[in-house]
Amino acid sequence: MKISNIAAPFRKTALLAASATALTAAVTASADEHTLTIGMSFQELNNEYFVTMQEALESAAESMGAEVITTDARHDVSKQVSDVEDMIQRGIDILLLNPADSVGVETAVLAAKEAGVTTVAIDAQANGPVDGFVGSKNYDAGYKACEYLAQQLDGEGQVALLDGIPVVPILQRIDGCTAALDEHDGIEIVTTQNGRQERTHAMTVTENIIQANPELDGLFSVNDIGSLGALIAIEASGQDIKLVSVDGHPEAVAEIQKADSPFIATSAQYPADMVRVGLGLAMAKYWGAETAPAEIPIDVELIDRDKAADFSW
Repeated sequence: MKISNIAAPFRKTALLAASATALTAAVTASADEHTLTIGMSFQELNNEYFVTMQEALESAAESMGAEVITTDARHDVSKQVSDVEDMIQRGIDILLLNPADSVGVETAVLAAKEAGVTTVAIDAQANGPVDGFVGSKNYDAGYKACEYLAQQLDGEGQVALLDGIPVVPILQRIDGCTAALDEHDGIEIVTTQNGRQERTHAMTVTENIIQANPELDGLFSVNDIGSLGALIAIEASGQDIKLVSVDGHPEAVAEIQKADSPFIATSAQYPADMVRVGLGLAMAKYWGAETAPAEIPIDVELIDRDKAADFSW
């Protein structure tokens, strides 16, 4: 490896650290003149992944002396648009937007732009004139999980996919998974169905998939909450069906640690880091940093049985 390739990450890390320090100082210095108000609209808060993100945001904002307003769209994009419009009326300076629907949320993005609010999409892309995006490498997440699944199946067998809500990360996870499975001639994708990323619904969908495909060998879910519902159906069937997913949710990690569990791996995300980096990018844009990137991808890590005991958000 070239020395320049090694040095680049260190230069980037140093730059980000220096920028964060400068931004925090700037916020502190201006606290007497104006209290920075940060709004974050979540697609849902009935999921520990997003609760972890919320807690990290509140902690970061407190350290800066900023005010935080958070809302829960409950997977309803119409509610999310209304929530954002309400936050704009309340005078937010920065909007961190976690879309319930990448296309449908554009109305909210346009409203924020018109009001002069700095907007950064978090976890999922949003249509419209956002100032930046921070999210996981979702294609990699799907690819890593399904490559591991294919390896555990020795490159042969029938696999089903559970997808979810209409946001770009979910599509990317399915694309990554499909690409990994397509590299194995002995793997057949028998169906792709919408588990809605919900435990109960994913359980019902998985029950139907197993009934329709009695020779099923593996299943990929786009998120851990859905996979936990799928796990109930798999265990009830008594069949040997291996399960992989995306997120790193504590319940999923606990299941993966069990030696006899069908749940064998998840591509873990880092929600706390994601929102911290997103806030840092939003601050840079808010303070007029012209060289701040438009997008910042966050790495994912495959957590299998060997790694599960040492992993947490």
